[in-house]
Amino acid sequence: MLEAIILAAGKGTRMKSSLPKVMHPIAGKPLLQHVLDSASELSPEKIHLVLGHGAEVIQAHVQQAAVEVTLQEQQLGTGHAVLQVLPKLGQDSIVLVLYGDVPLIRGETLKRLAAMATPQSLGLLTVRLSDPTGYGRILRDASGEVMAIVEQKDATTEQLAITEVNTGFMAVHSSVLRRCLPQLSNNNAQGEYYLTDLIALARAEGVAIAAAATPFTYEVQGINNRQQQAQLERQYQILLANRLMDTGLTLFDPARFDCRGELNAGSDCVVDVNCVFEGRVTLGNNVHIEPNCFIRNAVIADGTHILANTVIDDADIGPDCHIGPFARIRPGSQFARGARVGNFVETKKASIGEGSKINHLSYVGDAELGADVNIGAGTITCNYDGVNKHKTRIHDQVFVGSNTALVAPVEIGAGATIAAGSTITQNVQAQQLGVARERQRNIDGWHRPKK
Repeated sequence: MLEAIILAAGKGTRMKSSLPKVMHPIAGKPLLQHVLDSASELSPEKIHLVLGHGAEVIQAHVQQAAVEVTLQEQQLGTGHAVLQVLPKLGQDSIVLVLYGDVPLIRGETLKRLAAMATPQSLGLLTVRLSDPTGYGRILRDASGEVMAIVEQKDATTEQLAITEVNTGFMAVHSSVLRRCLPQLSNNNAQGEYYLTDLIALARAEGVAIAAAATPFTYEVQGINNRQQQAQLERQYQILLANRLMDTGLTLFDPARFDCRGELNAGSDCVVDVNCVFEGRVTLGNNVHIEPNCFIRNAVIADGTHILANTVIDDADIGPDCHIGPFARIRPGSQFARGARVGNFVETKKASIGEGSKINHLSYVGDAELGADVNIGAGTITCNYDGVNKHKTRIHDQVFVGSNTALVAPVEIGAGATIAAGSTITQNVQAQQLGVARERQRNIDGWHRPKK
């Protein structure tokens, strides 16, 4: 049986935040959730979560997940934290020890680590660093076998020169934990119960230490401050960008790309710089997205072109559409093939028919537009009466002149024309011309006011 323990009790003082450290995001997802996702790749029987500071906030986030929470009332070190979970562990379990503030650990690395652990062998993940300052050093004997781990503050000058360091990740049989954890001592510079001392204790019990080094330093980097959070954010984005480019996506500059969710792209898609994707976004084939766009929870079909500085949120964009620049497509918007929305146009809960155009400076909300409708500049659907939302229905081949207000609920029949500057409060039948504006008067002898 496989179990995982995720240590997440620390306060994260250096983050300078009221939010628990493990709830700070990488790619829009809490650090802890990244670790939970990696652990879940192994389908463990149980995931134990050790909490302390901010436990209520963290529990609210993970309440839907299959985790068992253990509270560490006093933070007396990593060994003490694992000791709190000891009574809950199975009699014959392989136990992975993970960290809630080390978000980029890979599932495949954890699988390799778990395979090292038996009742007679403990798996330890190490890494070699050019600057090992702050890390516990791996001590090996003359034959190269791991003997122990010494923390930085307890290390001798000779030991400080060692570049192989402890990552904190280990896989150990539950029987080894039961024998060795109660033997931990806090007789050290920090006055804490170090989990790293388990290595020497296990070796003294005849347990072999199987150490494996990861070549990827980023996956064992923890986050203690905002600078480290920003560094790992960019590392995550570069890794994701590389995976997407491997599938055929063109990114003009991977260093200026952000995905805070899931992005799936068809063939020959192009994404320019400074675009942000959130939630689940799906691009068809030959989609082109210009710079500075924000796209969240959207489907964008084949051949569509999204121009610069456009916001698309929870919308379904059909094939061969032309959106932007500076357009705002709000939730519930649906665009059929060949629809066009131009600069400073906002749509919300709007169905835009095939070939229809809203080229500039308009608001279309709670509306249904048929095919080949033309909406002139400055047109708005007046959909809200202060209490309720009302619908505007515009049938095929309607021409709406500029600066028109359509006061919902209202329906415009197929082929109708709305004169520019009209305020339409009643239905317009098919093929009719709707005009609703004051008659113009030209007054002779008019003198402008003077100061």
